[in-house]
Amino acid sequence: MTVLTARQATILDLQELVPLFDGYRQFYERPSDVSGAHAFLLERFRHSESVIFLAHAGSEPVGFTQLYPSFSSASMARIFILNDLFVREDARGKGVSKKLIDAATEFARAIGAARLTLSTAVTNSHAQAVYESLGWRRDEQFRVYNFAL
Repeated sequence: MTVLTARQATILDLQELVPLFDGYRQFYERPSDVSGAHAFLLERFRHSESVIFLAHAGSEPVGFTQLYPSFSSASMARIFILNDLFVREDARGKGVSKKLIDAATEFARAIGAARLTLSTAVTNSHAQAVYESLGWRRDEQFRVYNFAL
């Protein structure tokens, strides 16, 4: 049985993260852009703008999740937006998402964050089922709006 691990990524993990991040973007019907993915992730690391967790099955990178820091004014506390979660297709259904979400949750709890928040496509029922099985609750109080620039 292959050992599944998840840990906080560093800039030294960039080469393993780039194909996963590019795959994530392709999942959301964006064209492959390996150099753009590299540049984007490099900037997040250089400016400490996100926290990334990388999952391995044995020594093979199989998934990642990326948290963006924010704050809740009402709670006067740090929160994190779980913005990206991706597992390679050949590694799905093997507990990788849970491992990544658990690592993100432990990290946020350890630094005293008030909550993690995420959004997913209305049609992504598989992801919704995973989140709900891990105790996440769908927001029934607020509507989310976006303004494209």
